[in-house]
Amino acid sequence: MIPRHQIVIFSLLLLASIIMGSVLWHLRERAHQRLLAGQNSAPTQAPEVAPDEQATLMVASDADDSLSPRNLTLPLPQNSESRARAILGKLLDLYAAPDSSHPVPGGATSIAQVFLLPVTGSVAGRPDASAGQSSGDSAPALAVVNFTAAFASSHPSGLEAESLTLLSICATLRANLPQVEQVRFLVDGQQRPTLAGHADLTRTYLTTATVPIDMAHP
Repeated sequence: MIPRHQIVIFSLLLLASIIMGSVLWHLRERAHQRLLAGQNSAPTQAPEVAPDEQATLMVASDADDSLSPRNLTLPLPQNSESRARAILGKLLDLYAAPDSSHPVPGGATSIAQVFLLPVTGSVAGRPDASAGQSSGDSAPALAVVNFTAAFASSHPSGLEAESLTLLSICATLRANLPQVEQVRFLVDGQQRPTLAGHADLTRTYLTTATVPIDMAHP
């Protein structure tokens, strides 16, 4: 006859085995369901990538205070405001490069936003991002370029250097978005007197102005 204490031990081991088996089966089912959920939520299409297009950048040169066109192929979104930001970001990337003809630190991240508004729209304060969508691609537009505070604080000080940056942005916008006739500049969404102590940021710049422009009157 089997001793009673061995029967008790055997019964406890059998019960523990049954409980562990049940827990393992439950965990296996949960893992299987998570795997199926991950497969079902996976995208069925690859994310849309902006097509490559040619853009004309009006690149500034400190050597002779000039602007010269440079054609580059860039991935450009269809939305006009996103397109403008991408193009201006590339322009500022050129200025941040070690061999830049117009050295300005910051690069593409220096452009916080670009808004396109009807030419009659108010730009006294920070514009609504949806306002730019109301004007058609062919309608005359005013571009509001919003710099980061870091860009303004690190920009080289001087009338020529500051004016070249602003004028090259205006000319680049005009070359790629002909509907842009006017440009205003903000810093962190606010109007400020100058870019880095000299070039006026309170005025509206006309993209149709003659280039080169008298640097004494940007």
